[in-house]
Amino acid sequence: MTGLLIVTAGLSFIYATEDDDEEDASETSSKQSTTNGKNKKQTNGNGSDADSHHHMSKKHKEFNAFRRQYMIVYLVIMLADWMQGTHMYTLYLSYGVNISALFLTGFLSGAIFAPFLGSFVDKFGRKRSCIVYCILEIVINVLEHFENFQVLLIGRIMGGISTNLLFSAFESWMTTEHRRKGFPEEWLSRIYSQCSIVNGAMAILAGIVAQVLEDFFGHIGPFQGAVALTVLALVLVMRWEENYGEEHAGDHNKSSLMHQFTEGWKTTMSDSRVWRIGLTQALSEGAMYTFVFMWVPTLLSLNPPGGVPTGCVFSALMMAITIGGLLFPLLQSLVTKIVGSKDSSSEVCASLVYLLASISMSVPVLCLSMTMTDPTAPYCQDMILVSFLVVELCVGLFMPVAGTLRSKYVPDALQGAILNIFRLPLNAIVVSGTYATDHLERSLCFKLVSGCFFAAGLLQATMIPQQIKSVSSAKKTN
Repeated sequence: MTGLLIVTAGLSFIYATEDDDEEDASETSSKQSTTNGKNKKQTNGNGSDADSHHHMSKKHKEFNAFRRQYMIVYLVIMLADWMQGTHMYTLYLSYGVNISALFLTGFLSGAIFAPFLGSFVDKFGRKRSCIVYCILEIVINVLEHFENFQVLLIGRIMGGISTNLLFSAFESWMTTEHRRKGFPEEWLSRIYSQCSIVNGAMAILAGIVAQVLEDFFGHIGPFQGAVALTVLALVLVMRWEENYGEEHAGDHNKSSLMHQFTEGWKTTMSDSRVWRIGLTQALSEGAMYTFVFMWVPTLLSLNPPGGVPTGCVFSALMMAITIGGLLFPLLQSLVTKIVGSKDSSSEVCASLVYLLASISMSVPVLCLSMTMTDPTAPYCQDMILVSFLVVELCVGLFMPVAGTLRSKYVPDALQGAILNIFRLPLNAIVVSGTYATDHLERSLCFKLVSGCFFAAGLLQATMIPQQIKSVSSAKKTN
């Protein structure tokens, strides 16, 4: 396990090396120098090429500094978040409270506040919203020390708000700041890919650190560790520059909170590309969260010899996410070569990944149906475990591609508002999925999960022809 962790962490930090950056810089500068040469009829080509290469090298250094600045904060907050998630169930179990009611309250809170919270993020600032997230998380983890159900319920309500901020404020700040600094759009996918890698690595690390803290301080130990990490993240965020949901500097002072809210909904409903991206990702992430509720009881129901080593399985699943993040640039490059258009590669990648996830979730459906008639059906346990690893690999793949598509279609000025609107159907699907796992047969639940992934793949595929058509038209125009 230690070796696996070291390899994962090493890959997370050495990926996207400086050599790759320099190669991209050379390619970009070469393209720019070619364009400049044509416009100037190559009168001073050598000087232009040298200046362009120097400019791109400088941009790469700035981008690497920006990427590190964001990734360090992302690493810390995801480690803190995973440390809570791995031990929240056992903490509530030790308190003897209604666990389902607490979890359901958190999801409902997220669904209720999601439509309004994004407007707050855009209006009052993404950096301020990230600071609010850190403060909320510190308070929530302090409340976890109390065994009183009402106090824990307040914590879960606040948790629904903080979760919405986690998945909107940080990404909105990063995307807008990336563009404000003038970095190329294609470099965004590198950050999203690295986020996927770090997410899986931090999940593995969180399991180990949380267990050590629990051994020393009891069930509350991981939450005390999360407080310390969140304080660190708060200090790091304080060094960020502020940005807002605005098309021009100073617009946030003129627009009201209601204006941001109505514009966010208007853009989402009027632009089919925006609501299709939102619905696609709600279906895929909703299916993913439903799967999270199901994998442990499913493996336990198979009664494998010697029991289920849930800790090892969890680490393997998280490693699959990390591998998916590492494979994403390779997949995108391959799809770009096949399709022949970089503009449509993200849409094609997303469709393929969602369809692969749907196929992987159909395996438990078949295997569980077989075990109902023949409990000794060969290879069923192995096939189900492999299918779980494949779907988590898909999670590692669609995290960066989903981020790339959001940055592509969601306007900067409304990032916070629209990303939180996306979480409204997501929370509805998660609540429905949670209910389904408690009241329906597991094989039927896996059918629903597979169906959600399949629907996401089909909906995403409807955007591919439009991209290819627009590229073809552009080529004819040129």
